[in-house]
Amino acid sequence: MKLFSKKNRVLPGFGLTFGFSIFYISFFILLPISMLFLNTLDIGWSKFIDIVTDPRVMASYKVSFGTAFVAAILNAVFGLLVAWVLVRYRFPGKRIVDAFIDLPFALPTAVAGITLTTLYSQEGWVGKFVSFKIAYTPLGIIIALTFIGLPFVVRMVQPVLENFQSEVEEAAASLGANRFQIFWKVIFPGILPALLTGFSLAFARSLGEYGSVVFISGNMPMKTEITPLLIMTKLEQYDYAGATALAIVLLVISFILLFIISVFQRYAGRAVDIEGRK
Repeated sequence: MKLFSKKNRVLPGFGLTFGFSIFYISFFILLPISMLFLNTLDIGWSKFIDIVTDPRVMASYKVSFGTAFVAAILNAVFGLLVAWVLVRYRFPGKRIVDAFIDLPFALPTAVAGITLTTLYSQEGWVGKFVSFKIAYTPLGIIIALTFIGLPFVVRMVQPVLENFQSEVEEAAASLGANRFQIFWKVIFPGILPALLTGFSLAFARSLGEYGSVVFISGNMPMKTEITPLLIMTKLEQYDYAGATALAIVLLVISFILLFIISVFQRYAGRAVDIEGRK
C-alpha cells in the first residue's frame, strides 16, 4: 500500500517540492547547527564546562534571558492591545499606524540601537526628563528588545482577531455576559494560541539580538553584558570553539523553552477546540 496515492495529493509535484524542502532545511538550518557541535567537540567536555560556567558568562546568561523574557511579556500585553485597536476600531491614519508596526523589520538593528541610545541616555530627549537612568542599564536593554519584538505579536494576533466570528460575541452578550466576560471567556481563549506563538517568536528574536542592544546596554561585565556580545568578542579573538560553546548553550536553552511554550500552545488550541465543539 502506497503512503501517498495520487488521490491524496493536494498539490502536484509532491516529490519535487518535498525534496527541495528537505534540501533547504538541511542546507540552511541543520548543517550550520551541526557545525556548532562539531567545532565544540575539539575543546573537550571539561573545557566546555569551564567556558560556559565562567562567572562572567553566567552573568551574561542572566541578563540575556531575563531581559528577553520581560520584553516578550511586555510585547505580549501591548502587542495584543495594539492588534485589538487596529482590528476593532476605525480612526484617521489607521493604515499609517499599521504600516509603522513593521518598521522594526526594515530598520537596521544598529540604527535602532543608536537611535534608542540617543533618546534614552541621560542627555537624550527622553532620558533627561526622568530621574533614573535608562540607557546602559537592563531597563534600556528591555526597551530595545521590546522595540524589535513587538511586530511578531501584533502580526500573529491581528489575523485571528480579524477572522473571529462576531456571532459568538453576540450570543454571549445575549446570554447576559458583560464586556469583560466576553473578552476573557470567549475572545481570549480563541487568540491564546496565536498570542503564545507571538510571545515565543519575540522571545527567540530578543535572545539572539545584538545590533540594537550593544549600544544601549553599555556592555558592562557582570551587569549589562549580553551573551551575544561575548560570542562576538570570542570570534574577534579567533576563539571559535569558545564562541560556538556559548552559542550551543543559547541554542539548547532556547529550544527547551520554545518546546515548553509549544506544548502550552497546543494544549490551549485543543482546549479551544473542545470548548467550540461543546
